[in-house]
Amino acid sequence: MSASGMGLGRLFNVLTAASGITIPLTRASAVSFFSFEAAGAVIMTVTEVDSTAVNSEQALDVDFEPHKCPAVGGTWTAMTEQDSTVDLGDDATNDMMHITVHASQLSDGYDGVQVTADVGILTAIIHDLTVQRTPANLKSSIVA
Repeated sequence: MSASGMGLGRLFNVLTAASGITIPLTRASAVSFFSFEAAGAVIMTVTEVDSTAVNSEQALDVDFEPHKCPAVGGTWTAMTEQDSTVDLGDDATNDMMHITVHASQLSDGYDGVQVTADVGILTAIIHDLTVQRTPANLKSSIVA
């Protein structure tokens, strides 16, 4: 993971370049993905993965509760559900998109999720970890 810290009172992990990376949900309750692309031309494709390789990866078609917003100002607004892809289209107003995948939404035999963004930046926030450590027990990457 690229960073970790406190957020909304709970420890969470942030992966700043998450496109195409499998996020295991065996020790977390959910993962949220945020995409950014100026002029909003992002398409996110969501796939569920089996870490044991018994089951082939497959499209995950669940309610991701997608939302969109402009890069500056404005508010988050709900988007229409779009199967296993979430498409911001060529939206000149909105540049960001958000979805959340809960571990409970994965099919039997699947334990991870992978989201691929065709363009732009995709960030993942893994939340509600089952194993948490206090900040004092984490190694610091900052050297005084």
